[in-house]
Amino acid sequence: MKDFKDKVMFITGAAHGFGQVIAEEGARRGMKLAIVDIDEPALKETYKNVTDAGADAIMIAADVTKEDAVNDAVDQTMAKFNQIDLLINNAGIALPGRMWELPTRDWEWIMHINVMSQVYAMKRIIPIMLKQKTHAAILNVASIAGLVDTPGMPSYHASKFAAVGMTEATAYDLQRINADIEMHVMCPGFVQTDLYHTENHRPAQYSDPSDPYYSSEAYLKGQQFAKYVITNGKPIDTIADTVFKALENNDFYILTHPEYNPLISDRVNRIVNNGAPDVHVMDGIM
Repeated sequence: MKDFKDKVMFITGAAHGFGQVIAEEGARRGMKLAIVDIDEPALKETYKNVTDAGADAIMIAADVTKEDAVNDAVDQTMAKFNQIDLLINNAGIALPGRMWELPTRDWEWIMHINVMSQVYAMKRIIPIMLKQKTHAAILNVASIAGLVDTPGMPSYHASKFAAVGMTEATAYDLQRINADIEMHVMCPGFVQTDLYHTENHRPAQYSDPSDPYYSSEAYLKGQQFAKYVITNGKPIDTIADTVFKALENNDFYILTHPEYNPLISDRVNRIVNNGAPDVHVMDGIM
């Protein structure tokens, strides 16, 4: 995608982090915006920023773990703009916790937001893009955790591996029908975002404060770890430029942390050489 002016971006998770800076860069490039997030007060700030920059925008407060909410957001966008040119599936959460300790509701929450919200949006928006018969693009935000494996976050890895694989497979299907739709998957490392505030955005259907897990040492340590790695991550100020350059170049994989390439290489080598995960090797690389 080379030309962004007057194109319509539909972006989830737009109130914080990647979503906020990408939406704001889209506004600077003359895009029309549908910004979607569950956090309505914070979303209002993004809306103010993009409209102050001159963007024609619609703000939609929605819980994208629910298919009906995604469908309604798409309907509102089409009613206002009558087209969608760029879908950015950015909404997501991170939940540290070992397989045998993390509650089932947390598995459901992370899979619904990190994977199924992307499914819901693509199922609705790809047919719209095909009908438009204009050049379009889809960017699914995954993570370096969708390309490599590390200890302590199996639910996060499961969701991000799923997002990467789903994006790759969808790219094949669109190529098979000669669709003029680019596919991209973003796999960032740790960046200074709002991600360690995941608990602030937990919907009621995934909440049970009486569960002793949420006062356990394992839970508290996981929260502390998440805060540490994110607050000590890469500054966010380069991310929007990275994303738009990748869109302009039609780069499928969008990586932000070349220092993690040894982890990717290690995993690929293990696969082709009949290796296995080795925490000692991982500790040496990390």
